[in-house]
Amino acid sequence: MAIKVALSGFLALLVAMGIGRFAFTPQVPLMITAGQMTLTSAGVVAAFNYLGYLLGAWDAMRAANHLEKRLWIGLWGVVGLTLLSALTASPFSHSLLRLAIGVASGWAMVLVAAWTNDKLIQLGRPALSAAVFAGPGAGILVSGLLALAMHHLPLTAGPAWLVYGLTALVLTAAISHNLPKRGALAARKPDAQPLSLTPSLKKLLWSYSLAGFGYILPATFLSQMAAERLAGSGLGLWVWPVFGAGSMAGIGIGILTRHCLTAGKRLGLTLLAQALGVALMISLDGAAGLLFGALLTGGGFLSVVQLTFECSRRQAPDHMRYMAGLLTCGYAVGQLIGPLLSALASALVGRLEPALFVSMVALALAGVLAWRQP
Repeated sequence: MAIKVALSGFLALLVAMGIGRFAFTPQVPLMITAGQMTLTSAGVVAAFNYLGYLLGAWDAMRAANHLEKRLWIGLWGVVGLTLLSALTASPFSHSLLRLAIGVASGWAMVLVAAWTNDKLIQLGRPALSAAVFAGPGAGILVSGLLALAMHHLPLTAGPAWLVYGLTALVLTAAISHNLPKRGALAARKPDAQPLSLTPSLKKLLWSYSLAGFGYILPATFLSQMAAERLAGSGLGLWVWPVFGAGSMAGIGIGILTRHCLTAGKRLGLTLLAQALGVALMISLDGAAGLLFGALLTGGGFLSVVQLTFECSRRQAPDHMRYMAGLLTCGYAVGQLIGPLLSALASALVGRLEPALFVSMVALALAGVLAWRQP
């Protein structure tokens, strides 16, 4: 039973996050080639997606009723809206779709996490939660490998969206009967005592918000950078799958090193490694900078989430609901600002490098702030 819950959660997050949110990354070069958008408008479209995610996650955490319905609509909404993207050709319509997909993936992310965490604790297998959170990384890997396969067919942007949507459809249909039924997701009661944010918790919030801002630029535009720098090279197609594989490997390394150093020091080192990854993307020409940068930046993607929440639990164990909401919103605001900065940079200088430099500095600062966390 526990394996079934963990696997269902894993595949749900693969669909909601890996396809719903991050299939956009390998699609950017195809949509630009098709004339559907420019590099500047792609940043704006991405920002709408992250705004939707912020709204969906916030609503899911505050909702008192219809939680299972939100989870179901969120997951199937990602499927339907991804398929609908195949019929969309303008930045305006893509923005509306990405906003809606963001809300759907926000609902799915928060409620799948809540359902699997509670259920696995009841079944005496809480450690399997780590496997569930490898789902987004697996989704990024799958979307990257699909993009690689579609490049050799070759497919344009519209048919490629159909491939992603059909993949999401098959996976969601396979687990739909395992999703929680009505009453399985009880709304949590608010914390009895209000939480006063200590200086350490404030630093953690700033660190996590900067982390959201710092990673989102490479996570959104890796495929486009590879298409520009490595035109005609097959190596460029591997950049996004490497990011996804790195994020899954990062979870495994985190499990193996959980008894080394404090959670705060491990979080700080992970963020500094991500900053180094962005620095490699900026400073090294050719495939090496992008591939090693993708490995380091992707390797910390999911680990940062897990370690930040571990630091939060250590300092405020009785206020996890409040802290989860606060941290998620800070992270989402950072993600929202990142693509807007990229749109500004590409509009002013026609390149992403200035925005990537700010991203690198943000990740380094996030690492410094996290270092002294318990």
